[in-house]
Amino acid sequence: MTSIIEAAAQRAAAAASAAAAIAAAKNEAVRAPSDAPAVPPAAPTLAPVAAPAAASLDAEMAVALREGAVSGELPLRDVDVAAQALATEAPPVAQGTLMLQLLLQNSDECARWDAFVQACPEATFFHRAGWQKVIEQAFGHRCWFFYAERDGRIEGVLPLAQIKSRLFGHSLVSLPFCVYGGVAASSEEARALLDQAAEELAASLNPGHLEYRNFAPAHPGNPKWQGKELYYTFRKAITADNEENMNAIPRKQRAMVRKAIKLGLRGEVDQGIERFFHAYASSVHRLGTPVFSKKYFRLLKQVFADDCEIRVILQEDKIVAGVMSFFFRDEVLPYYGGGTALARDVAGNDFMYWDLMQASADKGYRLFDFGRSKAGTGAFDFKKNWGFSAQPLPYEYQLHASSELPDVNPLNPKYQLFIKLWRKMPLALANALGPHIVKDLG
Repeated sequence: MTSIIEAAAQRAAAAASAAAAIAAAKNEAVRAPSDAPAVPPAAPTLAPVAAPAAASLDAEMAVALREGAVSGELPLRDVDVAAQALATEAPPVAQGTLMLQLLLQNSDECARWDAFVQACPEATFFHRAGWQKVIEQAFGHRCWFFYAERDGRIEGVLPLAQIKSRLFGHSLVSLPFCVYGGVAASSEEARALLDQAAEELAASLNPGHLEYRNFAPAHPGNPKWQGKELYYTFRKAITADNEENMNAIPRKQRAMVRKAIKLGLRGEVDQGIERFFHAYASSVHRLGTPVFSKKYFRLLKQVFADDCEIRVILQEDKIVAGVMSFFFRDEVLPYYGGGTALARDVAGNDFMYWDLMQASADKGYRLFDFGRSKAGTGAFDFKKNWGFSAQPLPYEYQLHASSELPDVNPLNPKYQLFIKLWRKMPLALANALGPHIVKDLG
């Protein structure tokens, strides 16, 4: 029996083949002698796609075919044309049939995906289609961005990526490098289909575990899924009144913000990453954590454009702190932030978040998402000191090759020696080595 993943892969393969045929026809036209009569190239003949044999197209092949469609071998500009050609050749689908699809990185399909994400109450910024490009190009991890579609309308999405590391194990996650993930759906039928796709893919890849980074519980009481109380998120409404937002900050933390204001700190939006990266890399090095590559941050800014902002905090012309934030609907999410050694003396981190909150409120954003933290950490306490309440994140895990839940986090005692050594490493060396390690942490 053909699996739903094989069927989705078949459709992706057909689209890729059509794109290749169209590209070849275009290339032939370009190579034609300049003095030859202008004869339009014949449209490529697309043979009907037969159903694949049981094991002829596994999940790994599906990725290879999709990657071909988004690489230079199958130019992106041909995918839309290919889809139109396929529509005339593919067997008709009964009206009302819910189908599993694999996202191809063409602009129209990504736009449809993102339109669904924008409208679906369950979806988050981390369900956006652009994460596929970011994760694949920044880290080299394979992605499967599944969506469920009926009569041309998307009813659910599930972004997945595989991390395969000798140091940190093998996992299939929705979504690594993101605080939220899992299925976002507008119908229970779509949710069930996407769950089935994830489980089939996990059975094929045999990772240690399949992980959903849910914002809300997805499978309560289901014995196939296990939970782990580790992460909490901090979210709070903000208003258009800056004085009201300031007074909502508890007294001691509010005093730190006012101290920074008196010391002349100011914030400005930066179009480049260099000043932000200097502050961020300095901060994570002091924490004993490997830093991401500059390429990753550049890709985030490139892919998400105006929905990704870099804000730096300065005292006169000296860099104090920097934060990269995401914007989604009416929410602002400060995601990567840190300060230089100077920040502690001048309350730079406190001012950084206040400056972002103030600027975001002025632009009409009404929810401040402080992001996730682990209980028992300084970041957890810092956010509580700002008057934010901790909300548990119900991440779920389905074990496959592993017999126990993953424990790859800085609180694990086996990483303490590594953290101590990393703090002592020269910053330049840490910045050079860090990206090779952190890419597999996810």
